[in-house]
Amino acid sequence: MGYHDIQQVCLNGHQITDRFNQSPQFRKNFCNQCGEKTIHKCPECDHPIKGNYHVDGVIAIGHSTAVPTHCENCGKPYPWTAKKEQISSASSNPSEQNAMSLVEQICSRFHLIARQLRARYSDRETLIIEDEYDTQDLLHSLLHIYFDDIRPEEWTPSYAGGCSRVDFLLKEEAIIIEVKKTRKTLKAKQVGDELLIDIQRYKKHPDCKKLVCFVYDPEGWISNPRGLENDLNHDENDFKVKVFIIPKGY
Repeated sequence: MGYHDIQQVCLNGHQITDRFNQSPQFRKNFCNQCGEKTIHKCPECDHPIKGNYHVDGVIAIGHSTAVPTHCENCGKPYPWTAKKEQISSASSNPSEQNAMSLVEQICSRFHLIARQLRARYSDRETLIIEDEYDTQDLLHSLLHIYFDDIRPEEWTPSYAGGCSRVDFLLKEEAIIIEVKKTRKTLKAKQVGDELLIDIQRYKKHPDCKKLVCFVYDPEGWISNPRGLENDLNHDENDFKVKVFIIPKGY
């Protein structure tokens, strides 16, 4: 007779390992594809997520355990299932709130897509994300999946004697997206300082009710991404700020 091991999955539904107990060296705190946190138990009832079926003396080659959609113990959907249902509902019935969910989905998958673009047949030319302009180009392309009116480089009102251009304005949804890519000279402190100034500028923008700050950090220059997000995220009156640092950890 055999037994089921435990499966570890990130909150976006990427399988980390289906041999959580048998092969602990494959465990990860964060997904190396999208940077999301990982779990191995149902968040609702704490029941282990069923993994690989192991039989002593039998080696299964090429077998992969499917990522389940619902908990077998309490029946509740796992976080990745709920996210997919939310995005599906948003894309079929767009609204201002759902638009934010769509932008969040694009941001959370950005690193996974950037990695996939590098793996082309016969090493064909592709987009390598080397700087902020590359980041903007790929994000702009992904936004077209859900949004028709994407306006790049809109001028923001002056603040403290200066003004700047925003990266993308979704005018119908009243969302501005600011894009940054970390580097040796743009780490957590510098990113935080720049975003604090940007936030004050965008408050005065007539078409901005929600500001999304997308920070792409593939080299891990930001040591505490959750902390920086929490420091900058806020919702006051009719102006909301949401910061996404992607990926989070390795």
